Amino acid sequence: MKTLTGKRVLVTGGASGIGKAIAEHFAAAGAEILLVDLNADALASVASGFAQRGIRVRTYTLDVTDVSRITGLKEQIARDVGPIDVLVNNAGLVFGGGFLDVPLEKHLTTYRVNTLGLVAMTHAFLPDLLAGDDGHVVNVASASAYIGLPFGATYASSKWAVLGFSESLALELELQGQGHVHVTSICPSYVATGLFDGAKAPFMTRLLTADRVAALTLRGVLANKPHVRAPWLAAVTPILKGLLPFRLFYRSAALLGVNTSMMKWRGR
Repeated sequence: MKTLTGKRVLVTGGASGIGKAIAEHFAAAGAEILLVDLNADALASVASGFAQRGIRVRTYTLDVTDVSRITGLKEQIARDVGPIDVLVNNAGLVFGGGFLDVPLEKHLTTYRVNTLGLVAMTHAFLPDLLAGDDGHVVNVASASAYIGLPFGATYASSKWAVLGFSESLALELELQGQGHVHVTSICPSYVATGLFDGAKAPFMTRLLTADRVAALTLRGVLANKPHVRAPWLAAVTPILKGLLPFRLFYRSAALLGVNTSMMKWRGR
């Protein structure tokens, strides 16, 4: 993407955390912002905050697991403002704990929100991007998309799926001659948004801020990067995993505190 000036950006999970921060950074870069979230009250509060700074945003209440509602949202946005240029699939959740200690419905909800909702949103809005001349899909994955995560098995695997989907879609678009639409996967380690309360950052790293992730996302989109990884440990994880034997890699991860980082997860 060459510029965000005048671009219409839809952000799911936009009422808090990384989504809100991305909206702020993209708005500052000249984009028109459409915020989507399940929490109508939080959306109204965020929109009010934007308005006080002279930034007008449109808000839409949506459960990304409701496929029929996504179709309705697409039609409503088309009537309100027209096609979008950038889709930021940020909506997500996490349930930590031992696999059998977490109710099955919570595991399934993790996949519905983190993976299936993201795929459904992309399927609905990708035609907008293809019809334009400079489009972008931003999928918020996780550093855990590259590594097994004890006490966060369904969260990590849902993000593995997001990363695989993102890379596959990017290659498909290229093969179809649709090079004007790029796909960027955002893969941060733990972010201090409340979702990961109790989680412990691995050795020699610290919890990221939503603002830092948003700044890196903006930079990555404008550079058409396929991946944005932070902090340094997340950046080198794919390299180390590719070079080291399986057991040696995970022993190293254990020494860095990765394997036990979710043991005391509380969430919000």
